[in-house]
Amino acid sequence: MIGRMSIRKLNFAKTGDDAEDAADTGYRLKRDMPLVPASSIAGRALVTVIAIMTFLASLTAGAAMLISESSQDWQQSVSREMTIQVRPIVGRDLEAETAKAVEIAQGTPGIAEVRAYTKAESEALLQPWLGSGLDLSELPVPRLIVLKLSSGTQLDTEGLRQTLADKVAGAMLDDHRLWLSRLAVMGRTVVFMAVMIFVLVLVAMMLAVGFATRGAMAGNREIIEVLHFVGAADQFISRQFQNHFLRLGLRGGMIGGGGAILVFVILGRLSSLWRVTPGGEEVEALFGSFGLELKGYFLIALAAAGIAITTGIVSRIIVFRHLRRLS
Repeated sequence: MIGRMSIRKLNFAKTGDDAEDAADTGYRLKRDMPLVPASSIAGRALVTVIAIMTFLASLTAGAAMLISESSQDWQQSVSREMTIQVRPIVGRDLEAETAKAVEIAQGTPGIAEVRAYTKAESEALLQPWLGSGLDLSELPVPRLIVLKLSSGTQLDTEGLRQTLADKVAGAMLDDHRLWLSRLAVMGRTVVFMAVMIFVLVLVAMMLAVGFATRGAMAGNREIIEVLHFVGAADQFISRQFQNHFLRLGLRGGMIGGGGAILVFVILGRLSSLWRVTPGGEEVEALFGSFGLELKGYFLIALAAAGIAITTGIVSRIIVFRHLRRLS
C-alpha cells in the first residue's frame, strides 16, 4: 500500500479557479485513502515474479559458492602432491630404477612422504579404461611414485626434475601444473557464469517492476496528475510508490530467499544418503556436502534484501521521471 493521504478536499489549490476546475473532475479523496490498493492481482503477480527471480538467483549464487569452494579444495589437494612416473626402458630393471627414484625423492628437502605403487596397483589404475580380468604382463605399464609435500619447506622442483633425469632412466616428474591451471580456470568460469546469471535475473526483475509501476500509475493517473497539479511534492508521490513496491519486494525476496535456503538445508541433510549410491562420490566431489556455511546463507539473505531495495528504487525513479514530464 502506498502511503495514506490526509487530503480532505481538492480545494486547496493555489487559486480559486484551480479549485473549481479540480472540483469539476469529480474526484474526492477520502481521508487516509491509499493511492494504490494494498492488495491487487498485479501486486500478487509481482510478488510471485520477485520470489521466483530471487529463488533462481539464490540457487545460482549458492551453487557457485559450493563449486568454487570445491575447486579450491581440489587445487590445494593437487598442489600438495607430485608424482614421478618411471617408464620401462629396454635393458633396464624397472624395479631398480623405481627404487632409485624413491631414494632420491626421500632425500629431497620439502618432501614429507614417498609412496611407490606396486606392479599390481599400477595395473589396477588402468582398469577403468581397459577393463578388469586382462593380462597386462606384456604391456609396458609404468610405475608411479606419489610424493606428499611438506608445508614448511620449499621444494626445488627443477632441481629434483634434473636429478631424476640424470640418475633414473625413464623417470619423469609431474608437478600437476596443468591440472592446477585447469581447475583455476574452471572455478573462475563458474563464478563468472553465476555473476552473469544473477545480472540477467536482476535485469528481468527490474523490467517486471517497471511494467508493474507503469501499470499502477496508469490506473491512478488522474489522481497523480491532480496531486501534482495542486502542488504535492514529486518526492512525496514517488516515495509512496517506492514504499509500496519495497514492501512487495521484501515479501517476494523473503519467499524466494527462504525457499533457496530451505533447498540447500534439505540437500545438505540428504547428501549423506546418496554418498553410497552410484555416482554419489562424483556429485560430492563436485558440490561437496551441499552444506553452505554461515556466510553462504548470509549472502543469500543479502541478495534477497538487495533485490527488494532495487525494486523500491526502480519504482521511485520511474514515478519521479513521469512527474518531471508533467512539470
